[in-house]
Amino acid sequence: MSVAGEPPGEVRSTYSEVHETPEFAALRRSFRTTIFPATAVFLAWYFLFVLLSVYAPDFMSTRAIGNITVGVLLGLGQFVTTFGITMAYRRWADRDLDARAAELSSMIEEPRR
Repeated sequence: MSVAGEPPGEVRSTYSEVHETPEFAALRRSFRTTIFPATAVFLAWYFLFVLLSVYAPDFMSTRAIGNITVGVLLGLGQFVTTFGITMAYRRWADRDLDARAAELSSMIEEPRR
């Protein structure tokens, strides 16, 4: 896709050049080494909850505090974990990822000016 007034190949060429830079590779590697393990841990935690619900109903129905069961506590823990991961990702992205992505973005926008 071309920006108005630019030859069609110029924008694609700029993106391709940035895609091949070591900075882009480092940004992508940083993203993947953070997100993939976090996703794997969260999915394992989620599936553990589901499997315990199906195969260990006696454990999940054990009362922990008053009428609150272990299953309810683990279910609420899913929400807490989701919010915690989201806040940690946002903090990491604001501190590290966004600044590096902005540098790459400026490499793309400079030829247009």
